[in-house]
Amino acid sequence: MVASPVCDSFDLRDTESVPPTHRHRTLILCFDGTGDQFDDDNSNIVNFVSLLKKNDNTKQLVYYQAGIGTYTIPQIAKPMMAKVHKALDAMVGVHLNAHVMSGYEFLMQNYEYDDKIFLFGFSRGAYTARALAGMIHKVGLLPKSNHQQVPFAYKMYSREDETGWRQSAAFKKAFSINVDIELLAVWDTVGSVGVIPRRLPFTTFNTHVRHFRQALALDEHRVRFKPNFFNRPTPEEVRLGLKWGQKRSINPRKQVQRKKTLWERRYARGGPHLTDVEEVWFAGCHCDVGGGAVKNEIRNNLARISLRWMVRECFKLNTGILFDRKMFKFIGMDPDTLWPEVQSRPPPVKEFSGTPPPPTRPFLTVVGENGIMEEDSTFVNEEEEELADAKSPINDMLKIAKTWWILELIPQKLRFQKDDDTWSSQISINFGRGRVIPKQATDGVKIHRSVKLRMDKLQDYVPRAKINLDKVQWVD
Repeated sequence: MVASPVCDSFDLRDTESVPPTHRHRTLILCFDGTGDQFDDDNSNIVNFVSLLKKNDNTKQLVYYQAGIGTYTIPQIAKPMMAKVHKALDAMVGVHLNAHVMSGYEFLMQNYEYDDKIFLFGFSRGAYTARALAGMIHKVGLLPKSNHQQVPFAYKMYSREDETGWRQSAAFKKAFSINVDIELLAVWDTVGSVGVIPRRLPFTTFNTHVRHFRQALALDEHRVRFKPNFFNRPTPEEVRLGLKWGQKRSINPRKQVQRKKTLWERRYARGGPHLTDVEEVWFAGCHCDVGGGAVKNEIRNNLARISLRWMVRECFKLNTGILFDRKMFKFIGMDPDTLWPEVQSRPPPVKEFSGTPPPPTRPFLTVVGENGIMEEDSTFVNEEEEELADAKSPINDMLKIAKTWWILELIPQKLRFQKDDDTWSSQISINFGRGRVIPKQATDGVKIHRSVKLRMDKLQDYVPRAKINLDKVQWVD
C-alpha cells in the first residue's frame, strides 16, 4: 500500500501499549448512547474503544454494547415485532433491563479474582453503566455460569420496597461475591431514560465505586436531557436509614418515595469507598460532549476535548488501562505527555504556530490480513488541536430538528436536588431553558479550560447554563 503524503503506515498487530503493562487484568465495559453504534458518525464510546489494546485477553478484556434502540433483544424472534421493540427501546428504554443484564453476564462469565473493573457510558448508555454498578452493589456478582439466576437478581435489584432490600442483602450473602468498580466514567448521563422517567437504585451514588468521572454539556437545553449528577450521601443521610418513620409526609406518593430513598441510604453503608467524584462541564450540547454529532472524517470537533480529558483521567488515576500508542494522535494527544508520568499541561495557545490543522483527517484504512493502517502525521501538539476543537460549531438539536420543541411546550414533571441536598420536584414548561448548575455558591463549579478559550476566541459565545464566574475552577 502506498501511504498518503501526510501519513505513515504501521501494522496493527505490532503496536506498543501505553502503559507497557500492569499488575492486574482490566475488564472494560463500554455502553453507547441511544441509537449509537459503529457507523459514520461515531460517539466518544466507539472512539474510546478504538484506543484500547484488545489483542491479549489475559491482560485486558473489552466489552462494547451498542446504544439503546440499535439492536434486537434475542427473545424477540418475529421481524415485525423486533422493529417495534427497537423503536420503543429507543423512545422509552423499554429494554433497559436487558442492556443491564447483558453487561452483568459479561462480568459474571469473565471476572476473576483481582481483576479491575471499569465502566464507561454515554447518555442512556451512561445510565446503563451506572445501573450495572448499582446492581453489583445491591446483589453482588454471581459466580460464573449462573445464567438462570441473572433475571431474578435483576428483579431484586430493581425492587425498592423493604422486602426487596432485605431479600437482596440475603441473596448477595448466599450466592454472590463482592466486587468493586475501580472507575465509573460517563459522558452526560441524562436524568431519565426515555420519555417515561425511570430510576434504579444506586444510580446517583454508589459506595462500591472508587472513582467517578463525568463530562457534562453546558449548552444542552432539551427538557428530557437534564443531567444526572453523582450525589454523594452525607453521614446524616446515611443515618436517616436508621430513623425511618420520622417526619413522614402526609402525601402518600411522597411517603413511598421517601421509604425508597431511606432504604437505599441504609444499604449504601455496605460499600467500602467514599467515592472520589469529579464532574466537569464542557462547551456544546449533548452530542458535542459525548460525540456522534459530526462525520468521522471531520478532524476537529468539540467532542474530542472531553474524550482527551477522560483519557487523561485514566492515566492520572493510574488505572492501568492499556492504550494503543499509535492511536493517540488521531484524537489529538501525545502519549509521551501521559506516560511514564502525567505532565502538567502548558497554557492554552491563542493562535496556530503554522498552518491550522486540515479540516479532514485520514481514514483509518485496514487492508487485508496485514492490518495496514494510516497514521496521521499532521499532528503538532494537543494545545493546537484544542484551539481548533474549541472553535468548532455547536450542534443544537432544537435548531437542527424542530420536532424536539414538542416536548419543550408540554408540561413535564422534573426532579431536582436543592442546595441543602434535599430533593424536590415541580411541573413546568421548559421552553428550551438552559441547564441549572447546582450549589455553585457553596461548592463552586468545575469547567474545562477550553470553554474559556472558546469564549475568548468567539465573542458571540455565551454558555446556556448560568455560570457564576467567581466560583469557577478551570480544569485542564
